[in-house]
Amino acid sequence: MGEIFLSREEIAQLTNRQRFKAQASVLRYMGVEHRVRPDGSLAVMRAHVEKLFCGEPNTLAHKTKPIEPNWSAM
Repeated sequence: MGEIFLSREEIAQLTNRQRFKAQASVLRYMGVEHRVRPDGSLAVMRAHVEKLFCGEPNTLAHKTKPIEPNWSAM
C-alpha cells in the first residue's frame, strides 16, 4: 500500500510552487482539499487527488438539476 499523503515534493510538483502559503492558494484554486499542519506544511490526501484528477464523478454535480429554460414562460 502506498503513502496516504502526498509528499512535499509531490505537492510542489502539483502546485508548481515552493512556499507553503502559495501552495495552499493553488490547491484552493484547484479545488484540492488540504489541511495546514502546525509547522505550516500541507497535508493532502493522495486518494482525494487521484479521485479529483482521474475523472471520478463529482457527487455534488450529480445532485444538482440541469439548467433548462422555463418553457412555460414563453
